[in-house]
Amino acid sequence: MIRSNDRRGGITSNIDWVAVLLYFALITFGWVNIYAATNRGSADSAFAITERYGMQLIWIGGSLLIGVVMMLLDYKYYHILAYPAYIFALLLIIITFTPLGHESNGAHAWIKIGPLLIQPAEFMKIGAALAVARFMSAYTFSTQKLSDVVKLAAIIGVPMLAILLQNDTGSALVYCSFLFMLFREGLNVWIYVVIGFVVALFILSFWIEPTVMVVLLIVVCTALQTLQNRNIRASLRYLAGVTLGTIALHYLFVALKTDVSMFWTILIVLGASLPFVVVYAYRKHLGSVFMYLLLFVFSIGFSQVTDVVFEKMQPHQKHRILDLLGIESDASKWGYNVIQSKIAIGSGGFAGKGFMNGTQTKFNFVPEQETDFIFCTVGEEWGFLGTMFVLVLFAMFILRLMQMGERQQESFGRVYCYSVAGIFMMHVFINIGMTIGLMPVIGIPLPFFSYGGSSFLAFSLLFFIALRLDEANRELNSFSI
Repeated sequence: MIRSNDRRGGITSNIDWVAVLLYFALITFGWVNIYAATNRGSADSAFAITERYGMQLIWIGGSLLIGVVMMLLDYKYYHILAYPAYIFALLLIIITFTPLGHESNGAHAWIKIGPLLIQPAEFMKIGAALAVARFMSAYTFSTQKLSDVVKLAAIIGVPMLAILLQNDTGSALVYCSFLFMLFREGLNVWIYVVIGFVVALFILSFWIEPTVMVVLLIVVCTALQTLQNRNIRASLRYLAGVTLGTIALHYLFVALKTDVSMFWTILIVLGASLPFVVVYAYRKHLGSVFMYLLLFVFSIGFSQVTDVVFEKMQPHQKHRILDLLGIESDASKWGYNVIQSKIAIGSGGFAGKGFMNGTQTKFNFVPEQETDFIFCTVGEEWGFLGTMFVLVLFAMFILRLMQMGERQQESFGRVYCYSVAGIFMMHVFINIGMTIGLMPVIGIPLPFFSYGGSSFLAFSLLFFIALRLDEANRELNSFSI
């Protein structure tokens, strides 16, 4: 239903025009850089639909038109349609596994309709943000209830898993952005500690030998237990005994030339450490010792699971991760993209080479320069000043979304706005991070800058829904005064 405009001040009086101005600044500068990255000095019009910059203008115009329609809708419909939108987007992802799906760059993540390629994963972010907001806005929901957290994890995890099955790791990783919103909503901080611990384990598993990992985990778990219970002497005895037992078992296996699987090694180590655990726990804190023992077992198991997950990745993904970690490097293959990206950005200097004067992008040294690596064009042609301008624009835009969330009187709008802010933050961090070599190349777009109709439309819809919810909240506040 289209809302009426008979409220105080009309339809546009309560819109956050600062947010709208930031949006237009981003899409304008984004299109300028797409034009610079794809135009080869031809005399074609900027509206030529045969060129990517011309097609992007069509997507911009279409997104603005749809955005206006969404601003005219009653804001209550976003609450009502949250779950249907989630299910519809999930069904679109499922369609990609059928003959209607289209594969590109190793990912089966598109639906081809005539000349158009639609990426459902981009629209799934809208459905997920709305569904999460709807679920968390229920009166009975609490981030302190395990059952609610598990259900919420399922809402976020199901599309994430489906996108992983498409072999689109980058799009799946974006769903970790909901952790930002959950932190604002009061999710237990220890969950973030565990997640950080898991991420650290994943990275360390590439660098550290299994035996050293076991010893390191024993030290960490014992240190955590000691900090909690402050029984230093008993912890040191436990630590010394288990560490020495683990090292002794390792060299015994080496001396006997025994091929023992990691599973059996874990069992033997736990068996060797059990007497020390019993002696320590006999006094007190049996529950905490058991908890850290479980943490130890989980950590060892996870460090082995990473090997299995890593082997399931595509060869180019594995090489890019290893290259990022400094384990291996090949400038002519998997390291080529990042090296050329760094050259392009670095060559821009302080003020850049000037509009349309980027040689690295003009001569196609940088692959995917108008999509995943569009930030190279910004760095080369606009230099340090241009890149800082873009970063400031994104920072102000994301902060404005957070401010919209803080203004909300209902939890639905607050959760949604913070979810959108987290999604934009994750995209900006990963995309720019991979162009300067701080993140692996996983292929996600830079919002409003990377060429692509699905991504541009999805980012615009995310923003316009947040803008509509904020406008409705301000409208209701002004009407009630």
